[in-house]
Amino acid sequence: MADPAPIISLRGVTKTYGEGPTAFQALKGVDLDIAGGDFVAVMGPSGSGKSTTMNILGCLDVPTDGTFLFRGHHVEALDRDQRALLRRRYLGFVFQGFNLLSRTSALENVELPLLYRGEDKKTRADMGMAALDKVGLAEWWDHTPAELSGGQQQRVAIARAIVTNPDVLLADEPTGNLDSERSVEIMELLTDLNRRSGITVLMVTHEPDMAAFARTVVHFKDGLVERIDARHRAGEAVA
Repeated sequence: MADPAPIISLRGVTKTYGEGPTAFQALKGVDLDIAGGDFVAVMGPSGSGKSTTMNILGCLDVPTDGTFLFRGHHVEALDRDQRALLRRRYLGFVFQGFNLLSRTSALENVELPLLYRGEDKKTRADMGMAALDKVGLAEWWDHTPAELSGGQQQRVAIARAIVTNPDVLLADEPTGNLDSERSVEIMELLTDLNRRSGITVLMVTHEPDMAAFARTVVHFKDGLVERIDARHRAGEAVA
């Protein structure tokens, strides 16, 4: 169940690229609240502002103007190093491309965020195996990406994203490189992680079938939130 208190709040967020007559305003005053523990799908046509918003939420970019609160703290006021620290401690990322290191094992790929965080070898191995177990790949820990299917590779990528126990998981088209059967498996995995761990999931998708797994669907258009649909999730009964 989602926490009613927002973990993320955007107020009047704008983003302008360039200056003068060539300036492009990607966001035109976005207001958005994300409740802790929610599963949110973000949809909209190319150029609608959804990717720019996700980059800001992932602390990969900063607003030109407006307020971005994470657990009540002003992220827009943080410097580059502080934003990087927030990313490492509280956020996990899953991409359409699996972005796995080809010559290393599944476990070594999952351990990478812990290595950057300075954890010792045993801690990395223990936490890495626990994350692989959560995605059903503990027995495949020593396999390289070439020895795994596309769906298994995305599971490894998800394990890497959750190994630090983040508060928020940001997923950019996580099923974009998978067939329909593997896509459903990945969505069921994300749904299960959301239910069991309470991790807040924010997912960009172009596919209504994938968005149907979310509790909340945010539609972007022309640099603004056009509407927000709160719904029951696929496979859940309406209360």
